[in-house]
Amino acid sequence: MTYIEKLNPWCIVRHFPNMQHQIVARFRRRNDAEAHSQALHRLIPNATFSIIFNAAVEQPEQITP
Repeated sequence: MTYIEKLNPWCIVRHFPNMQHQIVARFRRRNDAEAHSQALHRLIPNATFSIIFNAAVEQPEQITP
């Protein structure tokens, strides 16, 4: 995950058939994501969107003896 993606954890995801999805946009605040999601629903009424919090989880380094 890049630094810019870490700064914008709120994502709007568009769902497609066959369990596929695409991140449409990223935001710093949930309110901004909700407002953009409402606009997308008005523009593309047949599409399915959801808002997720994509938190960056750091993987601990494994130390081998």
